[in-house]
Formats: sequence, C-alpha cells, structure tokens
Amino acid sequence: MARTIDQIRASKLPSNMMQFAARGALQVPPAENIEILVYLAKHNPVFGEVARMTLAGWDEKSSLAAAADPQTPSEVLEYFVSPDNLRPKLLPVLLENPSVPESRLAKLAIGASRETIDAMFKSARVRSLAGVLENLRSSPFLKKEEAEELKSLSRAKAPTPKEPAAPGVEPMEGPTGGPESEPELELEAPAENGDEWADDEALAAYLKEHEHDIAAEGDKAFHAIGGIVDLLGADYFPITDSADAPAPVPAAPVAAGKPKIGAVPPKPAGLPKRENALQKISHLDVKGRIQLALKGNKEERSLLIRDGTKVVALAVLEAPKLSDGEVEKFASQKNVLESVLRQIPLKRRFMKNYKVVRNLVSNPRTPLDLGLGLMKHLLIADLKNISGNKEVSETVRKLALKMFKQKLDQAAKK
Repeated sequence: MARTIDQIRASKLPSNMMQFAARGALQVPPAENIEILVYLAKHNPVFGEVARMTLAGWDEKSSLAAAADPQTPSEVLEYFVSPDNLRPKLLPVLLENPSVPESRLAKLAIGASRETIDAMFKSARVRSLAGVLENLRSSPFLKKEEAEELKSLSRAKAPTPKEPAAPGVEPMEGPTGGPESEPELELEAPAENGDEWADDEALAAYLKEHEHDIAAEGDKAFHAIGGIVDLLGADYFPITDSADAPAPVPAAPVAAGKPKIGAVPPKPAGLPKRENALQKISHLDVKGRIQLALKGNKEERSLLIRDGTKVVALAVLEAPKLSDGEVEKFASQKNVLESVLRQIPLKRRFMKNYKVVRNLVSNPRTPLDLGLGLMKHLLIADLKNISGNKEVSETVRKLALKMFKQKLDQAAKK
C-alpha cells in the first residue's frame, strides 16, 4: 500500500484531506507527518503557508527525533537546517547528524547568530569539519577568544579534501576577530596610491583560480543585467576621462560671414575618436573585462558589476581599489546577479560595514535565505522600516516585524 506522502506527491489526495495534511492531522506516524508537512511547505502553493505554520509549532519531541535520525529524508533535514526555518532547540542534534551535509553547515555558518555560534563550538562534528570552521572564522560576530581557538583548530588539523560546497557557498577567506577587533594585516584593503603590483597580483590570482570558468565562457560579450543599458543607449553613460570630453558642436555659420560670439571652431580631422566607458567595455572579451574589473576605475566597476557573465561580475568584488561606498551601493542594487549578492557576505571586510548588511536585507533581489540570516544583526529602527517595505517579500516583512517587537519589549524591560 502506497504511503500517504506518495499519494500527495502524485496529487491523488482530495482537497479536504490536503487541508488535514497541512495541519498535521492525518493519522500517520510522526516522521511521515513531518515529511508531508515539509513537502507541502516547499512545493504546494495552496497549502504551503499553513504547513509552514504547522511545522513552526510542531511537537518538539517528534521534531528532535526526526532531526537526529540519519534516516530522515534529506529534504526534511535541509528544511530544518535552513536559516529561515531553524529552531534553536533542534540545532545541536542537526549539527551532529551525519546525514546533514557539510555544505549545509558551511552555509549556516555564514552570518551565524551568537546562539548558532555557541552551538557550533559545542559540536564535536563541527569542530572536525575544516570547511565549516573556515566559514565560521569569517564571522564578524565571533569573539576574540573564539577566533583564537578556531586558529588553533585549523593549525592542528591536517589538510583533507573538502566536500563540494552548495551552489553559491564557498569557503570564506580572511582574518578573524570579533566586531570590535582591530583589522589584522592580512585583511583585504584597497590599494593605496594606485600601486600597480597590487593590481597585477590580484589579476594573476583571479585568472588562475577561475581559469576553467573563463574558458567555459569563451568570448561571451558584455550584457548588462536589467536591460537599462539597452533602454538608455550607449551615449547615456559619461566619458571615462573628463579630459577626453568631445568638443562642442560648432555653431552654425552667420550669414554676414563673421563668427558668432562664443562659437567653437570644428575639431581638427584625424584625431582619434574618444570612447565612453560602456563603449570601451563592449569591445572586450571575458579576460579583458576581468582585467578592467580588477584594475579599472570606479565608473568601469559600476558597469562591470552588472555583467551577465558571473566570473566578470564577481571579479569586481576582488578589486584592490574597491571602496566601502561602492559595496554599499552594490548591496542595494536590483540589477546584479544573485551570485554577486551572495558573494558580498563572504568578505569579512564588507560584513563589518553595517550599511552593507542593512542594504542586503532591504534589497528585494537578495535571496530569501541570505536576507533572513542577516536580519538578526539589524538595529531596531531598520527592522521597523523593513517591516513596512512593500518591495521585499512578505516573509521578510513578517520576520522583521516580529524581531522589531521582540527588541522593543527587551528595551522596555531594561
């Protein structure tokens, strides 16, 4: 006899039974009930919201048993460990469950809350996973003594092959330390005085690291995300160098044969035609655009961050001269690849900037799991603003309102 979950997947259950299923009221074993609720929450547009609410308040004992069992379906475990569904009491057993892949824990370590960091430090399994520890080291909310302990763990562990990371999640590199710690020497910072060696070093490293991606893209032409370039036209963008501005159009000749006051003589023939930044970029192949992303100026980076070729857009975030102000702007842009928004939190330097965190959460383009994971770091005034922001998803608004009320109550008790 087919299980009820199989009937639901095949859409063979009547509507009234589906309503019971979304409320967890079917007469099936607890583990199957949870599997049904997760399936509805993730795949059913009609009963999904009811199923999510049911799961949020599901019996703790049954939830703990499912979270700890290695035989629990992977879809259920992934739902439980997702930052927007995570219940703190389930976290310790999820961390120890060998069926929860290292890549999911590595993703969880990005933007982890203090409660999550504490649980991870207590987990014997997490302390043995180099990829998770690397991501945890990059958290700007790590205490100084915890950062030192992670360094010791990393030194003590011999290098081992890592499990492939989930899409959009890569081991993070950078120094450690809490939010108030001084930047360490290895902290990535913009190059000063236009040092060419810094540009060349960054370029060589990036080309080597992404050589397979570059080869796969071939000679793919520049195409801006969002279509604004196509709408406004190439002439909309300013000239790259103000000194190279084109000469004003000559005034029409005066009938009397005398030049009109203020008229500018025609530009001598034979001088090379000047190109604006967009025209310059449009002539470059993938490697050329990567080089410009790493060594170019602010205006060129502002265009290349919108490149539809992922390996080019991500190169902008590696530019030695990239300023915090530029990253703040990128974090709020709707016309960039999702991978750009996912990459920004992987840089400790960017995550120490509160405006970057706030802009990411407020950006409707930011992936839901990323926005929800970062929201816990927002101030009460920004939580209030986001709860009324109609551009972001309803899930983000609801959580922002809930956290705003919680922080308001905590402030009132002090």
